[in-house]
Parts: sequence; C-alpha cells; structure tokens
Amino acid sequence: MSEMYDKGLQNRREVLGAEYVDRAIDGADSFNAEFQRILTAYCWGEIWSGEGIDRKQRSLNNLCMTAATGRGHEFELHFRGAIRNGVSLAALRDTLMQIAIYCGMPAGVESFRIARKVFEDLGLDPDADESLR
Repeated sequence: MSEMYDKGLQNRREVLGAEYVDRAIDGADSFNAEFQRILTAYCWGEIWSGEGIDRKQRSLNNLCMTAATGRGHEFELHFRGAIRNGVSLAALRDTLMQIAIYCGMPAGVESFRIARKVFEDLGLDPDADESLR
C-alpha cells in the first residue's frame, strides 16, 4: 500500500482501537474494500496526520460534527477515541454542552447518553476516575 495508507492505519488503530479497525478492514469485501482504503489513506492518513491541530482537538471536532449530523454510532467511536487521545473530562463535558446549545437539546441529550454508555462500557467513573482529569 502507500505511505499515507500505512500512516492512516496507524492513526486509525491508535484512536479507534486496533480490534475495531482490524475487524472493519478484515471484513471488507469486493464492494467496500476500496472505501476502506480511501477512508484509511485520506481521512486517517492525510487529515489525522496534519500538523495544524492535535489529536485532542480533532477528537473534539469529530464529536461536534457527528452529533450535528446525527451519527450516533460514529459519535460513540469518536467519544472512545477522545478518551484514548487524553481529552479531559472538563473538555468532553464542555464540548457536549456546546453541542446541546448549537445543535439542539435532542443532540445534547443523545451525546450525554452515549457518553454515559461509553463510561460504563470502559468501567470509568467520571466522578472518581483520575484518568479523566
């Protein structure tokens, strides 16, 4: 493959988790294999390798965009990724509050609901877990 694909694969695995990414790529067939290649090379290779903003900011941007477009599954993936990228609880909370104001309360409700699910799935307690600070 290309250098950008390899960089994208590395970024994608680091942010979303190797298990999830490998399952998506290994599950590709003749219909969607090209999509997986383009997604990995351009989205994760080109965009996620840019030097203008760091991964934390990219994660927060993705949370806003996926919430605004009603993409709950992608929001959940990127909320997990934001935690992996070291985004603080305060930054996550403020981003979800901004989503609620700018995208509407239903988007905010859904975002907080998904966040709670992710915390539970990961065994994190936002009231006590120092890794979220």
